Amino acid sequence: MSISTFNRRWAEVLIEALTRHGLRHMCIAPGSRSAPLTLAAAANGKLTCHTHFDERGLGHLALGLAKAARQPVGIIVTSGTAVANLYPAIIEARLTGERLVVLTADRPPELIDCGANQAIAQVGIFADHADALNLPRPTDAIPARWLISAVDNLLASARFGAVQINCPFAEPLYGEDDGAYQSWRDAPGAWWQQTTPWLRYSQQAITMRQPDWFSWRQKRGVVVAGRMSAEEGAQVAEWASTLGWPLLGDVLSQTGQPLACSDLWLNHPQARQTLAQAELVVQFGGGLTGKRLLQWQNSSRPENWWLVDSAPGRRDPAAHGGRRIIAAPGEWLRQHPAQPRAAWAGHLVLLSITAQQQVDAATQTFGEARLAHRLPELLPENGQLFVGNSLIVRLVDAFAQLPVGYPVYSNRGASGIDGLLSSAAGVQRAQPRPMLVLLGDISTLYDLNALALLRDAPAPLVVLVVNNNGGQIFSLLPTPEAERQRFFCMPQSVSFAPAAAMFGLQYACPENWSALQTYLQQCWRRGGSHLVELVVDAESGAQTLVALVKQMEEA
Repeated sequence: MSISTFNRRWAEVLIEALTRHGLRHMCIAPGSRSAPLTLAAAANGKLTCHTHFDERGLGHLALGLAKAARQPVGIIVTSGTAVANLYPAIIEARLTGERLVVLTADRPPELIDCGANQAIAQVGIFADHADALNLPRPTDAIPARWLISAVDNLLASARFGAVQINCPFAEPLYGEDDGAYQSWRDAPGAWWQQTTPWLRYSQQAITMRQPDWFSWRQKRGVVVAGRMSAEEGAQVAEWASTLGWPLLGDVLSQTGQPLACSDLWLNHPQARQTLAQAELVVQFGGGLTGKRLLQWQNSSRPENWWLVDSAPGRRDPAAHGGRRIIAAPGEWLRQHPAQPRAAWAGHLVLLSITAQQQVDAATQTFGEARLAHRLPELLPENGQLFVGNSLIVRLVDAFAQLPVGYPVYSNRGASGIDGLLSSAAGVQRAQPRPMLVLLGDISTLYDLNALALLRDAPAPLVVLVVNNNGGQIFSLLPTPEAERQRFFCMPQSVSFAPAAAMFGLQYACPENWSALQTYLQQCWRRGGSHLVELVVDAESGAQTLVALVKQMEEA
């Protein structure tokens, strides 16, 4: 009987078991050792298969798919360094909760630690960043129900972040399917006609109502909104407004940031004096962006600080006393209704208006700061935004007021610049809506070959690259001026026009605001994939932020 045929049967059962947990997307990199897994995934009609030649980008493609689909997403890679290239995406998933199921093909045990080609120690390679299941070499001495139960147990016990299933396969890996081992495959019987897991765990995660909520909601409260879904952001904004509590919304909160430009006005003495009166702070989600918001979070000492987030573990770097509530924000809000009350912190509204006026006056010149401030004017209707890391996300957080409930995605767990284009591609494949991707030049260069994933976008797509010639985030930091450009900013002096041409994307480089608006309006109407490059002054964006923070402190 053929080893290659049994490898296929083993992989078929494994892949089918994964689909019973909601897995509908499989991201596949080329490889020989992973052939049984790839062929089984391709033959499973429940799966949509995505491919990419770069495993690092593949991991981030899966990450983006999982963000938008809110379902587990699978990854298949071959053995060796292909596995290690998934590390950044797995780290991000552990921090932000996307469920990735990583199938790492491996050499059988006798080919490990003996000098065999493309064989590395893969068991536990992701350490604490992923729960792991190390499968044995496929053999018909192990019943199919054991394999199915092992998968069910892993996915039931690890409900946050990534898991690794290490799959050793012996050669031969290819060959005609001779029909052997069908009885082994079919042994689970009616399971093949069902849609549920073989082994179902009873996990009752009930959000408990805080028994003293009715007294706490009478007090002076502040709402801090971090990373949430669009639906949750809109719900939190309405809840805070009903209570009359000021809401400090992060760029990823999707709350509409009713007190816009908080990163500018939070250091104003009047703001700190007003916020010091808060008796309760309720924070939804983590991953806060603004420096001034993080500083206030660290220094604030209300009677109680409640942090509501579906992610387990510690999520408050300031280590406040209070309550850590593991619950989805929307579910928690339903258990804790708001009581209509008059707003108690009206001074903050005036500070926000003043800050917005100062931003408007300071961003009349075409450039990075104006783009961040007027970003809402460029967003496609019924679309979505993916915003990169480093300087650009800080400028948007400080200068813009994004629409309430407008979907915003980013990789703000580890906040790296690796894989951002790949993640954006995954988001749009899961949610095929018009999308604007806003990145810096270094971030785009870092993931340049992911432009291959954007050629056949399922909806109008614009990658807007802010080319300020280097990592200008370091202009905000006290880096030594003599070494700043060479060792920190690292300007590359490149044009992205050849990259767009190489990957078949339409290209434009508008030189003023009117041209930028007009071109993007055409993009949303005509469809297709576009790379739009804005060549801006290197340091003006960072300098504008520094100047406005200082100006607002003294206002």
